[in-house]
Amino acid sequence: MLHFTDKGIYCPRADVYIDPWKPVQRALITHGHSDHSRWGHQTYLCTRLAQPVIRHRLGPVNIETVEYGEIRTINGVDFSFHPAGHILGSAQIRVAFKGEVWVVSGDYKLEDDGLSGVFEPLRCHTFITESTFGLPVYHWKPQAEVFHDINTWWKDNQAQDKVSVITAYALGKAQRILMGIDPAIGPIFTHGAIENVNEVIRGQGVSLPATRRVNPAARGKGYSGGLVIAPPSVIGSLWLRQFREISLGVASGWMTLRGSRRRKNADRGFVLSDHADWKGLNAAVHGTGAEKVIATHGYSDIFSQWLRQQGLEAAAEKTAFEGELLDPAQMEEGEKEE
Repeated sequence: MLHFTDKGIYCPRADVYIDPWKPVQRALITHGHSDHSRWGHQTYLCTRLAQPVIRHRLGPVNIETVEYGEIRTINGVDFSFHPAGHILGSAQIRVAFKGEVWVVSGDYKLEDDGLSGVFEPLRCHTFITESTFGLPVYHWKPQAEVFHDINTWWKDNQAQDKVSVITAYALGKAQRILMGIDPAIGPIFTHGAIENVNEVIRGQGVSLPATRRVNPAARGKGYSGGLVIAPPSVIGSLWLRQFREISLGVASGWMTLRGSRRRKNADRGFVLSDHADWKGLNAAVHGTGAEKVIATHGYSDIFSQWLRQQGLEAAAEKTAFEGELLDPAQMEEGEKEE
């Protein structure tokens, strides 16, 4: 029912693409990150919750929206969007025709972050899943423990009159950190790219803790004891050097690997990802009851091999999706603003 093409995942009967990476006539979009929602399509279809940030990123494009669970029938094929738990408005896309059901996961996580919706297991015959962290070494601690560690680090830095700088994606993880930390510890400042997204999300009625936009003209004055949330692209930049004495923390699933923190010259690495870990990926696959699984971006070859060993029909497919990146030079477009 779905095919992998040079433009993206294609449904010939409906003549639509899901998260295409080249311009197409009609695109169904799982969420607002730039590797899944790209500029240049004639029409976009996404969830109502995903629309504002996609429009913020792409400008005046033609976007239609649906609610979670709402069925949109196109040339006899039923499409519906269901919570993926990745970021605000993110969705899995269910595709059904004459009793056959496929599900495209987009990006997802199973732990409820209180912001992104709760991942919904969907029964299907074929499941197209991400596998960003498709190795057994990737195992997430409960997020409450991670936020306790971040709060403790912030307090310790505050006692030493240091500025705590933590890096996170402008869309998704930055807001998750805001929802999880203790704002009573001190003032919270945000890089311009993050504050721009915060304003869009607050405009949707989402309550985030109070934040102040970093003002580069202040030359780092007035931030002592505060927490600064910035995109990973600031690492090693002049923007970061405006602050006097800092402690640098990196929030990423890649912080599981011992060498990753050294590569970022970080004082602390916090293992926090908006993607499923190894256990989550396996639980999601099991929850679908799928007979066939297609793994995309990440450790797709290894994960599909593992699934075949478990008795499933599984394969890997190459896509232009990126998952969670470690190299700041490849960060989300727009994260180098201000």
